[in-house]
Amino acid sequence: MLNVIWLGFFLVAGFSALFQWLALGDAEVFARLVASLFDMAELSVSVMILLFGTLTLWLGFLRIAEAAGLVDWLGKILGPLFARLMPGIPAGHPALGLITLNFAANGLGLDNAATPIGLRAMRELQTLNPSDDTATNAQILFLVLNSSSLTLLPVTIFMYRAQQGAADPTLVFLPILLATTASSLTGLLAVSFVQRLRLRDPVVIAWLGGTAVVLGILMATLGSLSATALAAASSLLGNLVLFGIIIAFLIAGAIKKVPVYESFVEGAKDGFAVARDLLPYLVAMLCAVGVLRASGALDAVLEGIRWLVQGMGLDTRFVDGMPVALAKPFSGSAARGMLIETMQNYGVDSFPALLAATVQGSTETTFYVLAVYFGAVGIRRARHTVGCALLADLAGILAAIGICYWFFG
Repeated sequence: MLNVIWLGFFLVAGFSALFQWLALGDAEVFARLVASLFDMAELSVSVMILLFGTLTLWLGFLRIAEAAGLVDWLGKILGPLFARLMPGIPAGHPALGLITLNFAANGLGLDNAATPIGLRAMRELQTLNPSDDTATNAQILFLVLNSSSLTLLPVTIFMYRAQQGAADPTLVFLPILLATTASSLTGLLAVSFVQRLRLRDPVVIAWLGGTAVVLGILMATLGSLSATALAAASSLLGNLVLFGIIIAFLIAGAIKKVPVYESFVEGAKDGFAVARDLLPYLVAMLCAVGVLRASGALDAVLEGIRWLVQGMGLDTRFVDGMPVALAKPFSGSAARGMLIETMQNYGVDSFPALLAATVQGSTETTFYVLAVYFGAVGIRRARHTVGCALLADLAGILAAIGICYWFFG
């Protein structure tokens, strides 16, 4: 899939450039293509410098939380819920702890760090699979929740915004929280409907009802605020939660007599390795997106979407943020490149860039996740995974558009 997408970006850019030259007389288009390659390669290195620090920092703190028993504690709390939603997993099975740790990494927005943990969880789930090539209900639910983007604190997106010069990188905290809730809830309900899970169970009702009450209170509170106050609230909560989690990890580690410094360094080494391995992918995708924009092809697609939206009598400001939404189901690298390019092209705090960041945080690389996770254990029959995951993606995109108009419109 990634080979097709990446090659397609360059071929489309090439044909578009030929059209610009031969039909429109734009002889400078190829100079722009070459310049964009060097510009995007330089930008990739700049982004990676901050990404090294971000992943190193958070995987270090996550290792402290794991050593302090917070992950096991969270697994015990979620155990009764998992028992209802994934009845095929025996109590105390290693998959439950790995699923919890994977959700924790996803919740912090550490997509690339969450992947190796998720692969370990999928292998453990495969040990319970009576069929070698057909996904179980538990594997499907785990994958759909992964592809619905369980992002509660998107530190990687904060990092991208900081790198691009945002005055307040956490401005999108609340929009992403609300949009990712919509995508995750949609994915859960879709799988529950197909698998006939008992959502009326008291434990499930308590979890879903509690979440609904908290979100209802949050929405009611936010509904009374002006756009300026909403932005300020998002900034305050984002920074407060971010630093509060760090302090909670450190206090828990100190109470459990964990050597916090040594544990942090051990986890940070993993973060360095993950970030290092990302550089070639980031260079590849940013360069491909750069030539796509420079050739005029991306603008042509957006103009087509804008024309359709105008024909429906709707506001068209959201269209410029749609490249991320179009790329995200297929490739995280492509979507990441689209996000950074949108920030560069329109400004990091422009409406398209804020929408692109919100979409990036509330949707996931559905087809990539399916290919990697199922491919790692030899699953060929995904059953209802794709339909449920794409429905969650659609819910996240629509929610992101509506919420961004509410916060930043």
